[in-house]
Amino acid sequence: MSAEDRDTAVSKFMSYVLRHAPQEAGLEIDSQGWVAFSDLATAVSARFDVGKDELLRIVDESPKKRFTLSGERIRAAQGHSVAVDVGLAPQMPPKTLYHGTQADKIAAIMVAGLLKMERQHVHLSIDPETAKTVARRRRGQSAILKIDAERMHSDGGVFFLSENGVWLTETVKPDYISPLTETEI
Repeated sequence: MSAEDRDTAVSKFMSYVLRHAPQEAGLEIDSQGWVAFSDLATAVSARFDVGKDELLRIVDESPKKRFTLSGERIRAAQGHSVAVDVGLAPQMPPKTLYHGTQADKIAAIMVAGLLKMERQHVHLSIDPETAKTVARRRRGQSAILKIDAERMHSDGGVFFLSENGVWLTETVKPDYISPLTETEI
């Protein structure tokens, strides 16, 4: 396994245990999603050959900035399926936000809207390029949805901005969604 592949595997493992299954790494996260960095480092080193300094480098160099460090604690910035309150205050969103998904999901989304599913929030991107990157991680042909965040907010929709720049909301009704064509992306 190359160093880059190992860093990716470590990051994915950390995301998994900090967002969804802390018990699988012997971790207990608090009500705000925090865990002692040393406890996480012990869990990661049991699975991968990574020391604390290397783990800090992986967190620091992560282009997606999925993790937040505070003193001797670490947590996932967003994306939790376990109940946590990361303490984000409602924010005024930009006029338009974007969501990357699979093309075969568009018909269902246009009926039910964007739902948080097992997560605490729907994740939205500031630009179509970022949404496209997110969509590519899913299987199948990707599609980008344009969200009228300004109108949704004026209608009472609540938005949060995570520390790594991901916009979050509870749900997005179909009235605020329009699929983008390839020429618009």
